[in-house]
Amino acid sequence: MSQQNKDRWKKFKKNKLASFGFGFILLTAVLSLFAVPLSPDSTPQANAIHLPLAAHPPGFQVKFLRVPMVEQTIHSWKDFFLGSSSDYQEIPLLTYQLLNDSIEITEFYDDPTLAETRRFDLGIFPQGFSNEEHIIERTFYLGTDRFGRDMLSRMLLGARISISVGLIAVFISMFVGIVLGSLSGYYGGGIDRGIQWLMNIIWSLPTLLLVIAFALALGKGLWQIFVAIGLSMWVDVARLVRGQVLGLKEKEFVEAARVLGLSDLRILFRHILPNLVGPLTVVAAANFASAILLEAGLSFLGLGVQAPAPSWGQMIKEHYGYIVLDSAYLAIIPGLAIMLLVMSFNFVGNGLRDALDVKLK
Repeated sequence: MSQQNKDRWKKFKKNKLASFGFGFILLTAVLSLFAVPLSPDSTPQANAIHLPLAAHPPGFQVKFLRVPMVEQTIHSWKDFFLGSSSDYQEIPLLTYQLLNDSIEITEFYDDPTLAETRRFDLGIFPQGFSNEEHIIERTFYLGTDRFGRDMLSRMLLGARISISVGLIAVFISMFVGIVLGSLSGYYGGGIDRGIQWLMNIIWSLPTLLLVIAFALALGKGLWQIFVAIGLSMWVDVARLVRGQVLGLKEKEFVEAARVLGLSDLRILFRHILPNLVGPLTVVAAANFASAILLEAGLSFLGLGVQAPAPSWGQMIKEHYGYIVLDSAYLAIIPGLAIMLLVMSFNFVGNGLRDALDVKLK
């Protein structure tokens, strides 16, 4: 690392808000990557439904009876990232009593007078019944949603969707914006007018409506949403690149490259674009925050990630009616997560702007 880059990194670290934002983003990325092994519910999409446990507060504890399934799941390395079906049927308990050849349980219910009593033969446990293995107590640290699913597990997997949509959408927007902006600024003439006309058309449309149009055209689905958001955010990048290329193409080092007979593509990608790393990094951070907000907005409207995938925006949609009830946390928790992640990217963007801008003291 050069001395100049070291100085920039020190300047970035001195910005407390930027350091906080960078730390929060890094923590969210790590949690999203290891979401399945860290989640109490490691089933696909954290979709283990227990309706009697619906809308219970953070810190709620309950015991489960784990009854082995007849067909055992074949596990693979993909389960580490995607989760796998449980080998047990988990039944929430109020009480249980071990008899000679069976176990009698009272299923969990908010009103104990309505709780049902069931009996299971001990023969269904192939290796024999064990309190340590088949009776477990689970704590729902962020409570349960309206279907009795673990909120913490779904929040961790929702972070994975937010980080993923940001990465892919920013990659698409940067690629399209850099290519079109470079061609527009370097060649000028008819190419410049045509690309500027396209940019003005896209610029004149509200971003959310444009994303909705792309989403409806591409269809509902996770990858379609990523592409739709990426295709709606490239104009900012293209305008920045075009303006910078217009100024840089008249510099002496570019004229020298032309005299040496270098191709236009080599001049663009080897000599001009490396000078735009700083401004493009700032724009990428801002676009990352915008992509997360757009995905949450689409999911809230029912046009984004589809159930049972745990998108933060969809979680707000499912529970916004609980805000006036005692279970307002069901909508507040994912809303706070979106706010903190978007705010962190804005802090990082501002910190990068200050660190990379040589005109600022």
